[in-house]
Amino acid sequence: MELSHFAGVTLGGSLLTALAVCAIIFGLVMLFAVIKFGALWLQAHMSSADVTLISLIGMSLRRVKPSMIVTAKIMGAQAGLDIDRSLGMSTARLEAHFLAGGNVMLVLRAIIAASRAGIDLDFDRAAAIDLAGRDVLDAVRTSIAPKVIDCPRPDPGGKMAISAVALDGIELRVRAMVTVRTNIDQLIGGATEETVIARVGQGIITAIGSARTHMDVLEMPDQISRRVLAGGLDTDTAFEIVSIDIADIDVGQNIGARLQSDQAEADTRVAEARAEARRADAVATEQEMKAKVTAERAALVLAEAEIPAAVAVAFRAGTLSVKQRTPKGRGRDPKLPPPTADPRQPDSPRPERPINKPPGADQ
Repeated sequence: MELSHFAGVTLGGSLLTALAVCAIIFGLVMLFAVIKFGALWLQAHMSSADVTLISLIGMSLRRVKPSMIVTAKIMGAQAGLDIDRSLGMSTARLEAHFLAGGNVMLVLRAIIAASRAGIDLDFDRAAAIDLAGRDVLDAVRTSIAPKVIDCPRPDPGGKMAISAVALDGIELRVRAMVTVRTNIDQLIGGATEETVIARVGQGIITAIGSARTHMDVLEMPDQISRRVLAGGLDTDTAFEIVSIDIADIDVGQNIGARLQSDQAEADTRVAEARAEARRADAVATEQEMKAKVTAERAALVLAEAEIPAAVAVAFRAGTLSVKQRTPKGRGRDPKLPPPTADPRQPDSPRPERPINKPPGADQ
């Protein structure tokens, strides 16, 4: 009986000791929390920011800046935003956005600016825009006060004007100013300023290229603006084009005349090349004819060289005959040897016929 009573007393004392130790530890933690976060908690409590001391301790453990979250909650509460824990801009949602890499203060300032301007922008959409890499505060400001974009953008070393050619071949250099307003609904996934500038430049080139003469464009520059605006260039972009103003127009070179001159030079070079080809063919043909003439002359010389040998053979064979044309007809020359004579033997002298002397000549 005494042992059981002693065991009960010992167990009860151990529990009390454990509880006392836990109470002391909890008290020390709360004391440390009050010392570290007491000022922030008091500031949040006095501003109706709905931030508990336990939340501040959890932020510290999750490596979230408690001062930033408290400041954001105070800003939202003072601006009249919904900071309800279940549906509004709660402390947990602010922490989640910070841990995701977002800029909590920038999002709060953008939401407050949109609320003051009457623009529907909730926390989820603003956080999504911020996490997408867009400047949500600048988007809200641009939606409230439209900004002007130079077209083309004056980049260092880039073009200072858009060059286009009218139907008469005259070049026009145009510089435009595009006034845009941010479209909050299409800010996520919408095209950026570069796309707007490129589309406006394309529209200006198309409008000038379809003009009959460059004088028509110089007389009515607003026709460029009207045609470009009618093209719906802000479709699927993060901006809404308010106006397009032609700031400057300069007359450039006569591109049509230069192209015609270049084409004429090209045609001349082609004709010269073709003439040179024909000349080369003629020279080649001339050389071939000269070669043929030389070959024919060589053949003639060879043939002429064979004539003396053929004549000699004919003389030796006795087959060579020469006939003399006489008034009475053709006949054999009496001074030539007979055909049967041996050509190798000299001709025998013929006896001379006596000359008839007149009677009494010898006397």
